[in-house]
Amino acid sequence: MSISVIGHDGGPLTATARERLAAATLVVGGARHLAGLDTPVETVVMGNVDAAVARLVAHDGPAVVLASGDPGFFGIVRALRRAGLSPEVVPAVSSVARAFARLGLPWDDALVVSAHGRDLRRAVNACRAYRKVAVLTGPGAGPAELAAALRGLPRRLFVAAHLGQPSERAGWYADGDTWPDPNVVVVLGPASLADGSAPRSDGPAPWVAGLWPDAAGPWPGAGGWALPETGFVYRDSMITKSEVRAVVLARLAPRLGELVWDVGAGSGSVAVECARFGAATIAVERSAGACGDIAHNAAAYDVDVAVVHGTAPAALDGLPDADAVFVGGGGQPVLGACLARRPARLVAAYAAVERLGPALAALQAAGYATGGVQLQANRLSPLPDGTHRLAATNPVHVVWGVLP
Repeated sequence: MSISVIGHDGGPLTATARERLAAATLVVGGARHLAGLDTPVETVVMGNVDAAVARLVAHDGPAVVLASGDPGFFGIVRALRRAGLSPEVVPAVSSVARAFARLGLPWDDALVVSAHGRDLRRAVNACRAYRKVAVLTGPGAGPAELAAALRGLPRRLFVAAHLGQPSERAGWYADGDTWPDPNVVVVLGPASLADGSAPRSDGPAPWVAGLWPDAAGPWPGAGGWALPETGFVYRDSMITKSEVRAVVLARLAPRLGELVWDVGAGSGSVAVECARFGAATIAVERSAGACGDIAHNAAAYDVDVAVVHGTAPAALDGLPDADAVFVGGGGQPVLGACLARRPARLVAAYAAVERLGPALAALQAAGYATGGVQLQANRLSPLPDGTHRLAATNPVHVVWGVLP
């Protein structure tokens, strides 16, 4: 048995594709692909992918699968190989490539995520963190749902549907719009251009696809982490020391597709570092001046941090649920409010040792596996004669909890 997977982008089929179709004794594809096909052999509409793959496995003879665009890119090829089949692939232009072509933008620096049959939340968080994202949508996770989740953020949505077909429709999303399936949404953030009308697409190409081309990040380990305090603007000692931040980051484990809260953010150093790891971040801070510092620090590292000016726990109301939370201030009421939202990981830092017992008790009562450490760094400090002494920093107590 031989299987050929033919990508179809609305244009004429290649000579190879026509040859494979002529020789096939079974053709599988979407309803719209099979509708214009004149063939006397058995056809199977691929509404249920598992059933269609099972029919291909049972077939004895040459078969063809018709699929949209590039079937090796978030397409049927993976399902066929998982079933033990080794198909020949004849690709067409992917929907993502066509969408960026409609915009006249390169896409080697774009992140591509799929919300088709998946939790939309991860795609939304990727769009919060990155400024150039293509989202492959699906039922219940389409342009309207994506726009609603990103409302209020500096993002524009370009929707491209039925690309390459006579029914093709593409344009900027507006509230109330309805779009046919299938479609792809390109989510764009503000650029270095003054008007913010387009992403940074005129600079040098990145060396790896899907990541921003500058050295600042965000990607894991971009330019190092646990950055020195001198790398941030802050006031009144409102910053988590770099040694403490190293442990906090390890326990928060920020990653792409997740959302991190930095509550009592101060300078926002934790939020900024989490954003540099690719996580979406929200910094909650009651001081208006400190909120300005957070915005400055995020801009300095070229990452997006949503800043909420307000006092926790009330300021947490209405925020999207976080995967990880850092509590840098606010005491037990704030810790309790954060635990009530059930993040997978929570880390808190305290100067006073008396706060450790109540914090651990609250974490354990909420069902978290807990741990903690006291951190006190002794930093090398130069003396006038060229030798060094050890200068002690104030001890900080870090506790954490992880949902089993």
